[in-house]
Amino acid sequence: MPGPRPTVALVAAAALLAACGGDPAPRPTTRTPAPATSSVPPAPPPAPTPPPAAKPGLTAPALATTPDELARRLVAAEDAVRAPGADEGALEQAAFETQVLYRQLARRAGWQDAVLDAAGPYRDTMADHIEARGELRSVLTRLSGQVPAWRIVAPAPLADLRAHFEEGERRFGVPWPVLAAVNLVETGFGKIRGFSTAGARGPMQFMPATWARYGEGDIDDPRDSILAAARYLAANGGDRADRLDAALHAYNRHTGYVRGIRAYARILERDPGALAGLYRWQILYLSEQGDLWLPRGYRQRSPLPVTDYLARHPDRHLGTATG
Repeated sequence: MPGPRPTVALVAAAALLAACGGDPAPRPTTRTPAPATSSVPPAPPPAPTPPPAAKPGLTAPALATTPDELARRLVAAEDAVRAPGADEGALEQAAFETQVLYRQLARRAGWQDAVLDAAGPYRDTMADHIEARGELRSVLTRLSGQVPAWRIVAPAPLADLRAHFEEGERRFGVPWPVLAAVNLVETGFGKIRGFSTAGARGPMQFMPATWARYGEGDIDDPRDSILAAARYLAANGGDRADRLDAALHAYNRHTGYVRGIRAYARILERDPGALAGLYRWQILYLSEQGDLWLPRGYRQRSPLPVTDYLARHPDRHLGTATG
């Protein structure tokens, strides 16, 4: 979120940390007309394409009831997101499981030692998830009673994003796991599109004035936005290990943000394959009534009271905890 701006309901704790970013101006759709004939009437216009939805069968995981259960389920889910040959539906469900359980674990300090003791090869990963979640939660000083004016869309292909992160490191010296962590925290790898154009925009959430200085191309294009973030961070010292924290602090002036980004980056530095699971995380929004699931296809042009949203979608209320 480079550039000065007021504190808003961020997805760092709200839906990971994305701010209410802007949406590109609607582009006119160009259709090629069918050739005219004298004997065949023109074909009717195609039916509107419905918005993409969550994968069929994707369900919100239940919270664990004991630390032993939570540890067993987390280890199994971490194994599942790394399983060779797994189908996409299984990968998304396993990633959703990790996401919900890590949020629960970060809130249950009394369970953490027992879960870490049972984590096996994932001990360091789980510890970093606990730190990331706690630090990013500290960024929020106020929770909203409304769901945001966002669209939730499919992200760019994972292979493309990984290539953009690596290009940012190659060209500007900013470690690719840091760029990936920023993209995750800001917009869930580009899943969040905001309807407001007044504030931050694009997959890496640039303020317009900052984009004018550091951006090249289209603020809403994943590659252009990721490279602009790398350029901005490098200009603030992010290409040097001893200056990276200061550069991230320039991106978002909160110590919790810096520490949260660094924790997610450590997960990826230690295990680049973990990116596949993080990429498949859902958008979970922390409201004053707890965690809400905003699945792919969610589309809200103006804020809506949480009570109204839950009346329509009670299955998307994943818990009442707000810590």
